[in-house]
Amino acid sequence: MTYCAPVQEFRFIFQHIAGLPELLKLPAYSAVEADLIDAVLEENARFTEEVVAPTNWDGDQNPPQLKDGVVKSPASFHKAFAQYAEGGWQGLRHPEEWGGQGLPNLLSAAISENFSAANIAFSLCPMLTDGVIEALLLTGSDKQKQLYVETLVQSRWTGTMNLTESQAGSDLSLVSTRAVPQEDGTYRLFGQKIFITYGEHDLAENIVHLVLARTANAPAGVKGLSLFVVPKFLVNDDGSLGARNDVWCASLEHKLGIHASPTAVLLFGDGKGAVGEGAIGTLVGQENRGLEYMFIMMNAARFAVGLQGIAVSERATQLALSYARDRIQSRAVEGSAGPVAIINHPDIQRMLLTMRSLTEAPRMIACVAAAADDMIRAHPDEQVRKVNEALYDYLVPVVKGFSTECSLEVSSLGVQVHGGMGFIEETGAAQYYRDARILTIYEGTTAIQANDLVGRKTVRDGGATAFSLAEQMERTVGELADFVAQAQPGQQAGLTLIHDQLSLAIDSYRASVQYVLDHAQADVRAVFLGSVPYLMLTGYVLGGWHMARAALVCAATGGDDTFMQNKFATAVFYAGYVLPRVQALDAAIHQGVTIERAMKYSDL
Repeated sequence: MTYCAPVQEFRFIFQHIAGLPELLKLPAYSAVEADLIDAVLEENARFTEEVVAPTNWDGDQNPPQLKDGVVKSPASFHKAFAQYAEGGWQGLRHPEEWGGQGLPNLLSAAISENFSAANIAFSLCPMLTDGVIEALLLTGSDKQKQLYVETLVQSRWTGTMNLTESQAGSDLSLVSTRAVPQEDGTYRLFGQKIFITYGEHDLAENIVHLVLARTANAPAGVKGLSLFVVPKFLVNDDGSLGARNDVWCASLEHKLGIHASPTAVLLFGDGKGAVGEGAIGTLVGQENRGLEYMFIMMNAARFAVGLQGIAVSERATQLALSYARDRIQSRAVEGSAGPVAIINHPDIQRMLLTMRSLTEAPRMIACVAAAADDMIRAHPDEQVRKVNEALYDYLVPVVKGFSTECSLEVSSLGVQVHGGMGFIEETGAAQYYRDARILTIYEGTTAIQANDLVGRKTVRDGGATAFSLAEQMERTVGELADFVAQAQPGQQAGLTLIHDQLSLAIDSYRASVQYVLDHAQADVRAVFLGSVPYLMLTGYVLGGWHMARAALVCAATGGDDTFMQNKFATAVFYAGYVLPRVQALDAAIHQGVTIERAMKYSDL
């Protein structure tokens, strides 16, 4: 169950799909050399392969244990996390003024994927810490930044996000945790939060909780939520640790997957701390704007979970490919002297190519989104920033929803490639299937992402971003048409297939966007009945576009390069086997009104 970081894949995407050369021309990244990007990729590959990946099986089989309010992490995690902190990986994309390295988010996205592929449960802790850093930098007071940010960047402390309560899952209007103001300007928090990832652990000196709570006389619903910083240990003005705060882990959840990630039930104000009753916290920003602030962290987390989906797909694909090359069974369908490796069987090849294409296409979408985020942060032209902000906002629910849904299919196929051995834990295939299952749920379910894509990202701007993407995709179709004649004979049929299927997919994409716009007011239930199909259609089409762009690069280079040949073949497969799903989804979306009316006669 070894892991090999896809460094060559990232190099290709950076250079040909996500536009790294243009990104490095911006003044903000003028000091960043392409060689430095490559060196970080190489070092991260070594670190994730040699240090983090070996902890995966240990963590899954020997998960953290809670005893007397203390969570003990697996021994292998302690060693890996210490080296993670020493290597400065947490600060990769954060500002240099706070101890970070200020490198592009595009690079950080690749690094995050590698960490998640090596051990998704391990990577959850740094992922949430990233979100806390982002939220504090954008909305925290000067004192909060001074007390917390640099230490979080150093990985001496870690961060969590505390939203969910037993009665308040996706509907945060039901949050009931109370925040009582004190004379010294602090607040005392009372309540319970559930599903808090790394809410308690022993890997770092302190844990910084960002907590949604409600002050007295606050407006009802989400408009009455405020955000608070509540550390496990209070922090003195000089940055040293003070008394134990009144926030405690009551229990750890027993889960289907991501076993090594401690998912805590946290009690605020249980009276066990050294500070008296009530967990001491400080207000972030203004009262009643907590959900607005938390969405900064949530948006970052949603993008990161999309990367986790790609990571699980990558790990499952590598494992299945290795097994298929080694497993000898049955003669070839065209005849052979004896049994052959199962990778020679057509249906195994179909499954492996499906896995590979549903890993590579979401990765390209995610990297393009990460590059857009870099443009928002670094481009000097305001208009360019606005265009990229609209693009990034549009892509985040696609990255989260599409990538994680693909990971379910990919990890399930990974089990299937293994056959009966895939159902046996020792092969490792089952773990990726188990781990993938949470990805479509936490940080906003696929339906929540789809509703966001429909309401906020399509209807709100009248489809402007979607139609702009369609125009860009059509230009790629034109490039394909122009290039076919000059392509090598062996590539012409594949490029023609990509051209034809992408053209059909874009037509369906346009039609579905228009359907959403036309029916969003009069037939809102019908539109949202098709919101997840709409999200998946969008992902398949955008993935097909980037796969087509990749195929053009591969065809233009020619030669016998194995990497390029594999990528071209995967792009052709995606066009022939995956893109046709778009027409079926489009047809389903367009039947929304009829189906919704028929449902009135059902018992649902």
